Amino acid sequence: MINNKTILQSNKQVTQWYLIDAKKYILGKMSTKISNLLTGKNKIDYNPNTINNIYIIVINSKEIQITGKKREQKIYTRHSGQPGGLKQEKFNELQQRQPNKIIQQAVKGMLPKNKIGKKMLTRLKIYATETHPYLDKNNHFINL
Repeated sequence: MINNKTILQSNKQVTQWYLIDAKKYILGKMSTKISNLLTGKNKIDYNPNTINNIYIIVINSKEIQITGKKREQKIYTRHSGQPGGLKQEKFNELQQRQPNKIIQQAVKGMLPKNKIGKKMLTRLKIYATETHPYLDKNNHFINL
């Protein structure tokens, strides 16, 4: 006899808050860990079409590490939508101007390209310094 029952996840998930200190880690390894946590791939009941109640706080984004000569050679590109509106800047310049954008772009590229991925990205909170407004949450400190 074949069992054709689908078991759905209950909505009684506990909200988990994770805290990551970016000055200790390399950008790529930290971004993959963040994307795996946001998608829920670290859980035994992983389901790709559900959003987990996981929030991640990244602090010290202005002190992120990167390997090799990427600090001088890596170029971030954006376009304003106007003719001739292509803007390029190096990693160093972007790190001084908007350090949160570096981590956000790296994680965004590793998340699903749909509505669920956008919702997951809203649960990522990035701060340039150690101060953040989520001190009252039960933060689990992550060691990669």
